[in-house]
Amino acid sequence: MSYNDQNIFAKILRGDIPSTKLFEDDHVLVIEDAFPQASVHVLILPKGQYVSMTDFTAHAGDAEMVAMMRAVSKVVEIKNLSENGYRLIANAGDHGGQEVPHLHWHIVGGEKLGRMLSK
Repeated sequence: MSYNDQNIFAKILRGDIPSTKLFEDDHVLVIEDAFPQASVHVLILPKGQYVSMTDFTAHAGDAEMVAMMRAVSKVVEIKNLSENGYRLIANAGDHGGQEVPHLHWHIVGGEKLGRMLSK
């Protein structure tokens, strides 16, 4: 999967499509998911053009990597997820269920989520 700068997250990052922002810094935009799968469903988007975690870890700078990790803690604090927990998800490629060719992390919680995978 190659990066396509017309993907929905690139458009959100450019401001072409509105979103509900939780916070933003120089490297990361954190938004509410428009189609939530749990009572809390937040997306963490790096501002750089990365397709997957493999692409990100190979090419991102240290500041970008730290910003992504710190964004998780910020979401957990803002959404009050620390006590009961949450799930952090990054899909990659077709077999991983990735639908948008821009790295993004889902944080879901606010309710009991059940098994990670069902067979």
